[in-house]
Amino acid sequence: MKRIAILGSSGSIGQSTLSVIRSLPRQFKVEALSVNSDIVKLRQQIEEFKPRLVCVRDGQAACKLRSDLGSSVKVLCAEEGLHEMVKDRQIDLVMFAISGSAALNPLISAIRSGKDIALANKEALVMAGPLVMRLAKKYKARVLPVDSEQSAIWQSLGGFRHSDVRKVYLTASGGPFRNLPASKFKKVSLEHVLRHPRWKMGRKITVDSATLMNKGLEVLETMFLFSLRPEKIKVLIHPEALIHSMVEFNDGVIMAQLSAADMRIPIQYALSYPQRLVNSLEGIDFYRLSELHFEKPDSDKFPCLKLAYRAAEDLGTMPAVLNAANEVSVHSFLNKRIDFLSIPEIVEKVMRRHRRIADPDLTQIMAADAWAREEAVCLAG
Repeated sequence: MKRIAILGSSGSIGQSTLSVIRSLPRQFKVEALSVNSDIVKLRQQIEEFKPRLVCVRDGQAACKLRSDLGSSVKVLCAEEGLHEMVKDRQIDLVMFAISGSAALNPLISAIRSGKDIALANKEALVMAGPLVMRLAKKYKARVLPVDSEQSAIWQSLGGFRHSDVRKVYLTASGGPFRNLPASKFKKVSLEHVLRHPRWKMGRKITVDSATLMNKGLEVLETMFLFSLRPEKIKVLIHPEALIHSMVEFNDGVIMAQLSAADMRIPIQYALSYPQRLVNSLEGIDFYRLSELHFEKPDSDKFPCLKLAYRAAEDLGTMPAVLNAANEVSVHSFLNKRIDFLSIPEIVEKVMRRHRRIADPDLTQIMAADAWAREEAVCLAG
């Protein structure tokens, strides 16, 4: 039985992870859960899964929960609590379902503890991919991708060497504006942006999907996870979202991973690896499937994708700057302080102003992140 910690248990990935564990109680045991501030949902999860440890990032919420629970569960608080949680020796695997850059420092702590990492957070790897992967190798920590696209690449690669790869195709649904003319982007509403045609996700990642920044971040994530140059990674619009990514090998053979658009499938594989466990999730009915569509993305219409490729070429601190500026811009958009078109405009301006450090350490990465956030806040007004 694997003992699991879930960071971000109240979000969509966290709840899907608990759904997988609920369906496979003999294989997995919840040891620890963390949330930002949603102690109502956390209480429900504690009642059902009986974890030993919980962590709440918000100090006031943590104090209230500690008072309510007494000594029945150990309640940790803030980032220090996350570090303590991921280093706990009774935990075998940590699911990183926290969104944004907040996952980076706890991720490094978990890696240094030699834990298996189920990584659903792409921003931490975008910020510090080379550093994270070097540490994972040093401490023999396995980084197991949870994003459906990265899981598909991982499974399609099988036991082949990365040097055998000619090309990787990252598939994308195209988001809610695939067929909307760019001339109408100025007037799109927040509500329209948050209506994703295929996936039910958190607000931030849903906005990233609409701008195609999510796919740009995945380009960087793919580079670092699989040691590939950006020119080997191609984005392919595939609105049916059945092929989650493909790997083309040097001999022209292409391996693809197909499954229903259900995040519980890659989550279960990351939790159970190297086993494949039986589940009752929906499969693909090929007799009812009439056709599949593929399109080349329009990087002029979706400039965030072009900006991500630029960061992939520049590397150093530039991916951290891209990520930070995007996080601030998306937050401003979600709070209706800027419009949809301002997101890529702000990211591009911040990237242009940045003085890149070629081979940064963690301190320099965090400094670049903080600088980019300040710049983006000023630009967002």
